[in-house]
Amino acid sequence: MDIAKWVDTAVVRRSTAHESHRAPQRDRIVVAAAGAIEEHGVGVGTAQIADRAGVARPHVYRHFDSKEDLESEVLRFASDQLIDAVRPAMRVSGTAPTIIGGVIGAAVGWAAGHPNLYRFMAARQQSKDTHRARLGRTRFLGEVVAAASAYLRTPDVQVDPPDGVMAGLMGMVDAGIIWWLDHRDESQEEVVARIAHQVWLVMRDLAQSVGLPIDDDSFLSVQ
Repeated sequence: MDIAKWVDTAVVRRSTAHESHRAPQRDRIVVAAAGAIEEHGVGVGTAQIADRAGVARPHVYRHFDSKEDLESEVLRFASDQLIDAVRPAMRVSGTAPTIIGGVIGAAVGWAAGHPNLYRFMAARQQSKDTHRARLGRTRFLGEVVAAASAYLRTPDVQVDPPDGVMAGLMGMVDAGIIWWLDHRDESQEEVVARIAHQVWLVMRDLAQSVGLPIDDDSFLSVQ
């Protein structure tokens, strides 16, 4: 796969502008590592990364504190790709389930196009540090919560799921998407509807726990 066909170079430009201390060589290695993972899977080797980046194999980790440091940067890069894919769905008006369905649909679509990179992200250990590194992935669920709250028109009540709830939601989304990537036992539309339905149930329960009014009829619109 030609990495130029799927890498959003705007993400690289934004990342470089935001973190001016990062050398261009470091950015190239991150992009190369992401491309190697996408082509070869999560067990990609240093030689494959070096070949894509155009550097000698021993030079790959000169720009990173460790292998884990490189993986964290790839995780951030891929997360930015994912949040860019789902962000337009946040701007669509409609019921909370409809908004959630749109976001999950965009996430599933991105995963379908980048299955190995999604598997790489999902394989990361669920820890607070890793969760913070997965900004794009946790952020898109956080924005779903915000969108649902806005739909419910309760500006005085903030629904801020605990870390454990967000981890559980992300794990549920990951498991559903990866199962589908591995088995394809449902259509893409069916898996989107099912996962969105499950996420809405959790969101609805969370909203009700803090006293937000929920119209149960709106639940039926998650198609």
